[in-house]
Amino acid sequence: MSRIGKKPVSLPSGVSAAVSGQTIEVKGPKGTRSFTATDDVTITVADSTVTVTPRGTSKRARQQWGMSRSMVANLVQGVSGGFRKELEITGVGYRAQAQGNTLKLALGYSHEVNFDVPQGVTVTTPKQTEILIEGIDQQLVGQVAANIREWRAPEPYKGKGIRYKGEFIFRKEGKKK
Repeated sequence: MSRIGKKPVSLPSGVSAAVSGQTIEVKGPKGTRSFTATDDVTITVADSTVTVTPRGTSKRARQQWGMSRSMVANLVQGVSGGFRKELEITGVGYRAQAQGNTLKLALGYSHEVNFDVPQGVTVTTPKQTEILIEGIDQQLVGQVAANIREWRAPEPYKGKGIRYKGEFIFRKEGKKK
């Protein structure tokens, strides 16, 4: 039995869901998202709750049960509250600046890095050393954060680079004479 799959997903006020076949479409104040489930599960909407049930006892049906419920919960959270990732930049001269649909990064290279922000995600820089990524698609927000971090991952000796807010970087001791 899937512990996650058994839990129904409650719809907050202002969020509506409609099922057509294997596709569920969730509408909320931040936008509209949809998810198409496999034939191994059944999705039903009743009394402002969404329930996912398996169509058998096969291993694949039980796997899809919990995964589909998590996907529906992420849709509901995305259209109601959205997702956000915060990045911190550490290093002398390292800074970021959001200009329209482009994020300009100075990361110690001989040139400035211009990162094009994809559709559906907003990137803001409250400070020169902070980057805030927001959107309704959890996967896209996380992927954009990972792509930005990839330009200069934090290194273990001085701790310079781009890290997630609150991330701990294990520091190493340098060479000794």
